[in-house]
Amino acid sequence: MFKITYKDKHTNARVGLLETPHGVIETPEFMPVGTQAAVKALSNEEVKYCGAQIILGNTYHLYLRPGMDVIKNAGGLHRFMSWDGPILTDSGGFQIFSLATLMKVKKEGVKFQSHVDGSNHFLTPEDVVKLQHELGSDIMMVLDECLKYPCPKDKAEQSLKLTNDWARRSKREFDLSCSCRPGLNLAYSSGKRSLLFGIVQGSTYPDLRKKSAEELVNIGFDGYAIGGLSVGEPKDLMYEMLENSVKYLPEDKPRYSMGIGMPHDFFNAIEMGVDMFDCVVPTRNARNGAAYTSEGRIIIRNGKYSKDLRPLSESCDCIVCKNYSRSYIRHLFNTEEILGLRLTSLHNVYFYVNLLKRIRGAIKEGRFIELKQEFKDKVF
Repeated sequence: MFKITYKDKHTNARVGLLETPHGVIETPEFMPVGTQAAVKALSNEEVKYCGAQIILGNTYHLYLRPGMDVIKNAGGLHRFMSWDGPILTDSGGFQIFSLATLMKVKKEGVKFQSHVDGSNHFLTPEDVVKLQHELGSDIMMVLDECLKYPCPKDKAEQSLKLTNDWARRSKREFDLSCSCRPGLNLAYSSGKRSLLFGIVQGSTYPDLRKKSAEELVNIGFDGYAIGGLSVGEPKDLMYEMLENSVKYLPEDKPRYSMGIGMPHDFFNAIEMGVDMFDCVVPTRNARNGAAYTSEGRIIIRNGKYSKDLRPLSESCDCIVCKNYSRSYIRHLFNTEEILGLRLTSLHNVYFYVNLLKRIRGAIKEGRFIELKQEFKDKVF
C-alpha cells in the first residue's frame, strides 16, 4: 500500500509509492486543491499537463452543492468531474467550523447551518465516512474538530478527546463499509479499497501532539495527517508542532501535512519525513497577481513589469513561460481579462507540482540538502 523506495542519508526525507484505487502516487507530492470538484480556473487537462498525480475535493462543499444525489447519479466524483486519477477528499471539518453558521459541537457529531442557503444539517463521524464512500474517494479523511490559534490548553485537551473519539468511530464505520458494503464505494471497480487517514491535532502543545499521534497509531490508519497548523501561528511554532507530530508516526505509513503550502515549508517538512501536501496558495494568490518561480515570488501587477518581455520565470518550461511575457500578463490583469489569472494559475500549479518532482529527484540522487540550499534565500 505504501512503500519507501529512497531515503536521504542526512535527513528524514524519503521517496515513496502510495497505491490507491485510481493509481500509484510517488511521494513527496503536492496535491492541487479542487474544493468544489474543480481546481480554480483550470481544466482537468491543464492540471494533468502540470503533472499532478492526485487532486483534492471537499466533502462539506460537495455534500451541500451539487449534493450527493447528483454525484451518485453521475457514477461518483471521478466520473462527475471527469478526473481518472486519485482523489483525496477532506472530511469538511475545517469548512464546517469556519464557514457554517450556528454551529454546535456534540459528542455525537456537529450540527450546523449551511453557508449556502441556511439549511440545517447534522453530521456524525460515521456520516462523513459514508459520504466519502459514496463519492468514491481514494483517500478519505476522518472528521475532526478544528481549533483556532491561540487556544487555551484545557480547550485543546477537551477537543483532542473528542477528535480522537471521532477517529475511532470513523475507523469502525470504515471497516464496516469495506467488509459488509463494498458496493457502497464507487472506487471499488479497480478491486482496491480506499484509504482512511487519521488527523493529528493538539493545537500548539507538544504533549498533546504526542498523545494524539500515539492514540491514532493505536487505532491504526492507512496514513496520518497533521492538522491544526498554518492557522495563524508563527512559523517557528508551526515547524515545532509539525516535528512533534511526525516523530510519533510510523515510518511505513504516508504522512500528510494539511494546508501547508509555501516552498520553504515543503523543504522543511520533507526534511522531517512528510510525504504529502495541499494548499490553495498557488491558485488563490495567482488570482491576485502573485506568481511563484524558482527565483522567488513576483507580483505581476507591479508597474516595473509593464515593458518586461521576459517570461514569468526564465528557468520554467511551462507553456505560459514559453509563450507569454510579463508585460502581456500584467496587461491582462490590469484590464481584468480572465486569461491573466488563468495563465498565472496554470504557471503556479505547474511550478508547485514540479518543485515536488525536483525534490523527489534530489532525494533519489542524494542532493536534497543541496536543492534546499538553492531555495534558502528566495523570497516567497
